[in-house]
Amino acid sequence: MSDKPKGADETVSRRGFLKVATASAAATVAASASAAAAAQSAVGDPPAPAVPPSGPTVEMPPVAEAAIIARPGSDFMVDVLKSLGFEYIFAVPANTFLPLQESIINYGGNSSPEFITATNEDLSAGMAHGYAKIEGRPALIACHASVGTQHATMGIYNAFCDREPMFVVLGNELDAAKKHGVVSWAHSGQDVAAIVREFVKWDDCPVSLEHFAESAVRAYRIATTPPMMPVALVADLGLQEQALPPAGGPRVPKLGTTEPPAGDSATVAELAKMLVAAESPVIVVERLARTPEAIPLLVELAETLQCAVVDRKQRMNFPTRHPLEQSGNPAAVTDADLIVGMEVLDFANARSGRPDAKRVAISANALFSKSVYGAYQQFDEADIEIAADAQATLPALLEAVKRHVTAHRRRAFQERGRKLAEAHANALRGARAAAAAGWDSSPISTARLCMEVWNQIKDEDWSFVADSVFFQYWPLRLWDMKKSYHYIGGPGGYGIGWGAPAAVGAALANRKYGRLSVNIQQDGDFMMGPGILWTAAHHEIPLLTLMHDNRAYMAELMQMESIASRRGRGAARASIGTAINDPPIDYAKLARSMGVYAEGPISNPGDLGPAIKRAIAVVKRGEPALLATLTQPR
Repeated sequence: MSDKPKGADETVSRRGFLKVATASAAATVAASASAAAAAQSAVGDPPAPAVPPSGPTVEMPPVAEAAIIARPGSDFMVDVLKSLGFEYIFAVPANTFLPLQESIINYGGNSSPEFITATNEDLSAGMAHGYAKIEGRPALIACHASVGTQHATMGIYNAFCDREPMFVVLGNELDAAKKHGVVSWAHSGQDVAAIVREFVKWDDCPVSLEHFAESAVRAYRIATTPPMMPVALVADLGLQEQALPPAGGPRVPKLGTTEPPAGDSATVAELAKMLVAAESPVIVVERLARTPEAIPLLVELAETLQCAVVDRKQRMNFPTRHPLEQSGNPAAVTDADLIVGMEVLDFANARSGRPDAKRVAISANALFSKSVYGAYQQFDEADIEIAADAQATLPALLEAVKRHVTAHRRRAFQERGRKLAEAHANALRGARAAAAAGWDSSPISTARLCMEVWNQIKDEDWSFVADSVFFQYWPLRLWDMKKSYHYIGGPGGYGIGWGAPAAVGAALANRKYGRLSVNIQQDGDFMMGPGILWTAAHHEIPLLTLMHDNRAYMAELMQMESIASRRGRGAARASIGTAINDPPIDYAKLARSMGVYAEGPISNPGDLGPAIKRAIAVVKRGEPALLATLTQPR
C-alpha cells in the first residue's frame, strides 16, 4: 500500500471508497426512482410497484462526507500482530474492533492472522484454547467491549485454569465525546479489562500506537512464559481509526526468544540422588508436556530408573501402552517412598500411605498465583519444591540420574520394572474385560463407541481432540496413545460448553498437518454453543464428531438421584431439570442445517463401524462430519 496521501483526483482508500460508494448508491437509487416515476406520469399510467431487492431490506444511515484515512492505526496493529506470528483470530464481528477486522482482511490479506468467524465469544475462546493445546502457542480472540468480553469469560477462565496461552484483544470506545447513542455507551467501559483481570496473567490498555506495540509484544512474552496463561490487551476504537503519518510511523519491538526457567542445578542433583536411592519411586505428571520434546525425555527418565509414571493426562505426557505407565495401578502412589510431581496443580492429592515417603514438586505454578479463584488448588506439602518449569528441568535431571546409577542399582531397577510391567498388563486386561460388558447393548455403551472409533482410526495419523472424563476414560484406558497430539486433555476450569469449540480449534491446528481429528462430544456440553458447527462448515475444518447423546446432564442427574435417595425421597423424579429428552434433540438434522455432513441417530452398535468409515471419508476430503449416536449414561 502506498504511503502517499490521496488527492482529490486519485483513487480513494478502501474506507473512503466504502463510504462514498454507499452515499453514491443511495443517490443513484433515488434518482432512478424519480426518473421512472416521471416517465410513467407522462404516459398517464400509474408507476409500477418497486421490486424489492433480494434479501432483507436495510435502512442505511445517513452518510457524512467521507473522511479518508490512508494509513489507519489498525493497519499498524496488524503489522504488530503479524510480527508475533499469529495464525488465526477467532471472533464475532463487532463495531468496537471492526476497523481492526477490516485491516486484517484487507490490509493483512486475511492471512497470519486469518479471521475465523464465531457465533459466540465463548466459542472464540474455546477454539483458541483447543488450538493452543495442539500448537503450544496462543491464538488471538477479539471481544466486543463489555458485552462480548462477558460472553468470553468462561472460555478465558478455562484456559487460565489449564495453564494455556491465549491473546485476548478487547475492543472499546473510551472517549465519551465520540460515543453515540445508548448502545455505544452501554457497550463501552472505563476499564473493560477489569472483567477478566482476575483470570488473565497480565493486561493493559494502551493510549497510543507506540504503547500498543510495546504492550502487545510484552503480552505475548508473558503469555508464553511458563506458567502459560491468557493475556488481555485493549484496542481502543480511537487508536484503530487514528491516522498514521504518510511515511514512517511507530516501530514494532522485536520479540526475541525466552528460555523457560529450569531448576537449580544443586537441587536437581539432590533430587537425582533421591530417585536413584528410592525403592518405590513414582513420577506423577499432569501438565508437563508443553512441546512434543517432553514425551521422549520423560520416557528416557522413567526407563533409566524403571520407575512408575502416573499420568493424569491434562496433556499427553506419557504413552498409554508403555509398561511403566501406572495410572491403572493405585498402589504405584500409595506404596511409594518417593513421589515426584511434575506440573501437578493438585499435588496435595498424590499421597503415599507410607509415613517415611518423601514428596518433591517441580512446577512453574510456584512462580505465579492469583487469589480470587481457587485454580491454585489445595496447599501441597512438599519436602522440596522446585519453582521451575518441569519440562525445562527434565534434561538436567535425566543427566544427573544417569551419573548416579550404579550396576547394583540397575539390577534392582530391572526387577522393579518387571513388576510394574506386569501391573500395567493386568490393568489393561481389566479395562478390556470391563469394556466388554454391555457390548451389544442399545443404546450404545461408551466403551463400544470408543472402540468402534479406535478400530477405524488406529492406522491413521489421528488426534483425539476431546476430554474423556464423561465416558469413563475409555480412550486413555484402551487406545495406544504415544504422540503429543494424540490427546489434548480437559478444559482446566471444567466449564461446560468447552468441548465442541476446543475440538474445532484443535482440528484447525491439525489441518495443516493432515491429521484426522476426532471428537466424542457430550450432548449437554454441545448445546451450550451449537453454532460451532456452522464455523466448522464455513471454514472447512475437517473434524469427525460422534455425539455422546445420553439425553441428560448426566453428572447432575446421577448426583440428584444420590441426593434424593440419601434424603429418603427416592430417585423417581431426579430427571426433572436434568434430562434433555422432551423433546429429544435430533443432532443430525441440526448439523445438516448448518452445512455439516451427518448421519443418525444411531442406536444399533452394529451400524457404528460402517457409519464411522463413511464419515471419515468426508473428513478426509476436508469437511466436518457428525454422527448422532444414542449412548448409555457413562
